[in-house]
Amino acid sequence: MSRENERPELLIVTELGGYPDFSDLYTAAGFACRQIHTVRKAIRELKKCRPAVVVAEFNYQSDFRDRTSSLESLMAVLQKMPDTRVIIFHDPEFAHQLQRFTDRFPECITLPFPIDPQRLRQTVAHIAGTGSD
Repeated sequence: MSRENERPELLIVTELGGYPDFSDLYTAAGFACRQIHTVRKAIRELKKCRPAVVVAEFNYQSDFRDRTSSLESLMAVLQKMPDTRVIIFHDPEFAHQLQRFTDRFPECITLPFPIDPQRLRQTVAHIAGTGSD
């Protein structure tokens, strides 16, 4: 088994992007990173692996009748993985819609854009058990 395989996995779901790549930060915290660019592909990937952490974007989609975001489909799968921690990046402009999402999925850690690298580093270190809150 390689050293990379011994590291807990962190799945990055980047649909829109437009912010820095934090892979080095996640790797420094001890995670093996895998990046996927659609929620649909992430759901498929979750059938094969159980990451320790998932980092995803909350992208409000007003055209959904019964959901706020495609992220809800991902969370439905992740609810079967109670040990997986979820970090959500979000636009403060959609705070009201995000509140509906977090009311349904309160276990998510939310970080607003622009992402503060120090706050993200502390959050990831806390999850990894390598730092204080």
